[in-house]
Amino acid sequence: MKEQGLDKAHKLCSATAIDMLFARGTADAQSALAYPLRAVWREHSARRNQSEVLRFLISIPKKRLKRAVWRVLMRRRVREAFRLHWRSYPALDTRGIDLALIYVADKECSYARVEAAVVKLLGKIHDQETADTAD
Repeated sequence: MKEQGLDKAHKLCSATAIDMLFARGTADAQSALAYPLRAVWREHSARRNQSEVLRFLISIPKKRLKRAVWRVLMRRRVREAFRLHWRSYPALDTRGIDLALIYVADKECSYARVEAAVVKLLGKIHDQETADTAD
């Protein structure tokens, strides 16, 4: 059961790493959209050689969902979908990737829709990162 979990090591909580992820003018950050989520990711070059885990954060903006109850619900849905599906892409776990999942819908969505978006985004990230490795 433990192999399905998310450890503290998977949390992206470094202010410096988050700033580098969202910094304007940097070409190494990439993004993709799968409604109702948008993913922003970059390969963290300092961690690349350490074979560290994929680190992620989830952002549910108050501008999109006004009530805290709905923000918490959507955060839980995104986290659960991510927890269940991120191990399907083992190449992501060895590259030291920082990932932000940002909710872009104006109302709450079903778990099935969020799960489909997470799977689609993880597939896009995996394809992009494996294509970068092949180059």
